[in-house]
Amino acid sequence: MKYLLEKKPVIDKKIEEWVPKKYNKESLEKTLGPPTYEYDENACNKAIADPVWDLLGRGGKRWRPISMLLIIEALGKNPEDFLDFVVIPECVHNGTLMIDDIEDNSDLRRGEPCTHKKFGIDIAVNAGNTLYYLPLLVLIKNKNKLNDKTLRKLYETYVQEMINLSFGQGMDIAWHNGLADADKLTEKEYMQMCAFKTGTLARMSAKIGAILGGASDEDAKKIGKFAETIGIAFQIQDDILNIKPSEKWGKEIGDDINEGKRTLMVIHTLKVGKEEDKKRLIEILDKHTKDQEEIREAIRIMEKYDSINYAKEFARNLVKNAWKDVAEILPESDAKSKLKAFAEFLVERDI
Repeated sequence: MKYLLEKKPVIDKKIEEWVPKKYNKESLEKTLGPPTYEYDENACNKAIADPVWDLLGRGGKRWRPISMLLIIEALGKNPEDFLDFVVIPECVHNGTLMIDDIEDNSDLRRGEPCTHKKFGIDIAVNAGNTLYYLPLLVLIKNKNKLNDKTLRKLYETYVQEMINLSFGQGMDIAWHNGLADADKLTEKEYMQMCAFKTGTLARMSAKIGAILGGASDEDAKKIGKFAETIGIAFQIQDDILNIKPSEKWGKEIGDDINEGKRTLMVIHTLKVGKEEDKKRLIEILDKHTKDQEEIREAIRIMEKYDSINYAKEFARNLVKNAWKDVAEILPESDAKSKLKAFAEFLVERDI
């Protein structure tokens, strides 16, 4: 936590260089080029800067860009030389939060009303989509500092991971909206969804770091796989906190149940539970209920079959096993030690 808190202002300062809290003529021209006619600064601030920084200003751990910097350092390069690139995963991540909250009809994000509740759906959709593409300015503006091969790898990584992200989200939506047979999901199918939905941005961050750090294609792939696993474990822990929250949790309690999501805990319960309990859990999930007693009932059913502890151990083992490949690639260093501790923190965290 100390390391995260130390690095967060550095990340935020760099984001603000590329996505200002208040646009003016100069920053709009840096972003968009000279106007053909004339820019309306106020409109750009109300529709883009205000909602974006309202969300960014609420907190967030910034762990994806920080992992990128740790990987660059662990590969023997100076992370200070590549600070601009932290903007890519963090902006995309916050864009996904805005869009995801609309798709899930969520009320709270980081302890406050979601962007679409505060600014309107139209503003949130547009701002979220803007955050998918705006950070690519970093590649455009830094193209003279990178060779063509490196630049191509970075673009290819971004494009492929953004496609993966949409498919992961699509699977999740299909399952909790009853568009596919979610009650027969396997753990491997759930893992693949997580690998694309949550693992994608972790993998994108890590692969960008590996490419900038000069790793071979094979090593970059292994480092990306490790980060993907961290992302999956992070999602599992997020799902656990959603139904067994700490006092620091800033989201709605049990909204995964309200949304009918098939988490690892649900899948485990449906695999080992008694028929009447499985039937009742599915019934509650499919109702998309906001009734707190029904939500607590669903949680009790999962607790009955020790599914929460099962998920916790599952996440821990994922990270432990994924570290082995990366440990062989990275030379011993302070950055390597921090990266290992960092991965373990994301599984054990209470926020």
